[in-house]
Amino acid sequence: MLYWVTENEMHMNAINLDGVVMYVSSTDDRGVVDAKTRLYFAQKGSRVFARYGGGSVTRGCLVGTLSGSELVFRYTQVEDSGRIHGGRSISEVQRTAQTGLRVIEHFAWTTRSGSGTNIFDEIR
Repeated sequence: MLYWVTENEMHMNAINLDGVVMYVSSTDDRGVVDAKTRLYFAQKGSRVFARYGGGSVTRGCLVGTLSGSELVFRYTQVEDSGRIHGGRSISEVQRTAQTGLRVIEHFAWTTRSGSGTNIFDEIR
């Protein structure tokens, strides 16, 4: 069965991270963020920016793009050790009834060895 979706309906279902605050609900062993880390997102069009900190991250930022449900970004962070590290991520953004927006991040460090998966959930 075919049905038509209006442009207005498409925009209503589009994911928008502008103003969303998230916490890290699951951390990979090779990750540095943790449950104390908070991410504050801004979005304009497909461009996404977030600042984050908490736990062992003093300050971090990510810059990327969102296309449909795929969020691609690069991140840089100052850790409580004083070292600066960063990498790149390809993430899937989902809507869930329990948590609202969820980001499943598949990261790869560019300044140290390792890669893994973290999960961010929206704070409502």
